[in-house]
Amino acid sequence: MSSSSSEFSGDETAPFFGFLGAAAALVFSCMGAAYGTAKSGVGVASMGVMRPELVMKSIVPVVMAGVLGIYGLIIAVIISTGINPKAKSYYLFDGYAHLSSGLSCGLAGLSAGMAIGIVGDAGVSLGRAHFFAFHGYGFVKVNTLCGIRANAQQPKLFVGMILILIFAEALALYGLIVGIILSSRAGQSRAD
Repeated sequence: MSSSSSEFSGDETAPFFGFLGAAAALVFSCMGAAYGTAKSGVGVASMGVMRPELVMKSIVPVVMAGVLGIYGLIIAVIISTGINPKAKSYYLFDGYAHLSSGLSCGLAGLSAGMAIGIVGDAGVSLGRAHFFAFHGYGFVKVNTLCGIRANAQQPKLFVGMILILIFAEALALYGLIVGIILSSRAGQSRAD
């Protein structure tokens, strides 16, 4: 037991926080990618029944959502390569820097995936319109199939939908940039 502690330099609990950051980056980014892909994919599938010629054009949100997982993978690899407590000292500051790096990238990817999924679904899928009609003694909620929404109904909205998707993707890119900056802060708490 004493031989392993003499080989280890730094704080023994610090790698836990570093690896937690790597896991958070990958897990949360992939959750965002999965949600965005599923939500947009359902919209594309339901739109494809009515307008099959627009399926390939409308698959853009699915691709953009899939990129979010790559951002988390990049940060997870950067963090995990920075954790080697036997080669150099790894302190709590380093672990916290890696944890914050992973959380910033992962949670930004999750929120971007949710935005991409919602925009992608609304931009391509079939939808139901809800309105209230006066019936007898009061208003009742009426559900009616309104046809294909947004892009399928009005192809001129495609460029607007793509711009909204780009701005949603930019949220994850901001998280990636901040994650890289934060992970580069690890090791700056001391002079080695």
